[in-house]
Amino acid sequence: MGSNSDQMLPRIFGQRSIDSSAQTHPIAPLAIAAASRRQHDALRGILLMCAGVAMFPFMNAAVKLLGPHYPVAQIVWARFTGHLIVMLIVFLPRYGRRLLATRRPGVQIGRSLLMLVSNMMFVVAIARVPLATASAIGFTSPLIVTALSVPLLHESVGIRRWSAVLVGFFGALLVIRPGSGLHDPAVLLLLLSSAAYALYQIATRWVGFYDDAAIGIVFSALLGSLIMTAALPFVFVMPQSPLDIVLFGSLGLLGGAGHYLVIRAFQSGPAAVIAPLGYVELIGTATLGYLIFGNFPDIWTWLGAAIIIASGLYIALRERRRRAAAR
Repeated sequence: MGSNSDQMLPRIFGQRSIDSSAQTHPIAPLAIAAASRRQHDALRGILLMCAGVAMFPFMNAAVKLLGPHYPVAQIVWARFTGHLIVMLIVFLPRYGRRLLATRRPGVQIGRSLLMLVSNMMFVVAIARVPLATASAIGFTSPLIVTALSVPLLHESVGIRRWSAVLVGFFGALLVIRPGSGLHDPAVLLLLLSSAAYALYQIATRWVGFYDDAAIGIVFSALLGSLIMTAALPFVFVMPQSPLDIVLFGSLGLLGGAGHYLVIRAFQSGPAAVIAPLGYVELIGTATLGYLIFGNFPDIWTWLGAAIIIASGLYIALRERRRRAAAR
């Protein structure tokens, strides 16, 4: 480590300044090297996170294009099976059979079922709802996680975070506008999808104390792939064009690669810097929604999404400060 630092420092800061500081402060080169590495890692994490979340709008657009023409089970099968293949390629060489060696099989199966239910409801709903609206409603999951963490994880949530949850749900009401949108079952399905995904996240947080993250990643796609593979012969519709074949193939690739890049991003940089970049997805979703489907969010959708995002960021900030104070 020391030799690598010595080789890197002159190129970044200039040999003269490093040598002069080292004469009076021997620890300075190490401190500068550590700071440089942190900055490099943070930048790497930012780039990985942006690359990861940039894939999800394309995946959602592919689902929306396929939705009117193919069974939900077939679309979900492509999504989970492709994701599983990508994760096995990434993790199997390193972990081998340990990928299935879970200490909490019941929890892993339960969270895998929650992921399947959430995705199925999302696929059904997105065929009738603009991409940006679906994405904005999906961002309510962190708010639901905070609300459910009290009864399920016995965590303490103060008045500030409860207030942020309520404000965030007010933003969701602006997006769906109960006077009109709430009567559409598709919007209700999106809300239920977010709730199922929130339960999945809570289960993931709990089982993370017992199992390696790679095991959880594989299990999240395993059950969905197995169940949908069993159902596929009864619902399969032959792809109608080469484009549809490409879209089906892209679902798992985009989803699996996107999640892998997000994981690597959190491994590379601080969560406080990386996590807020997840909301960049809304920009990509709005852009694709306009370019492909001619749907551009109105002012109320943007305002509601901004409130949801601000509430989520505030909750994340309070959570980080609470954990820092507990150390």
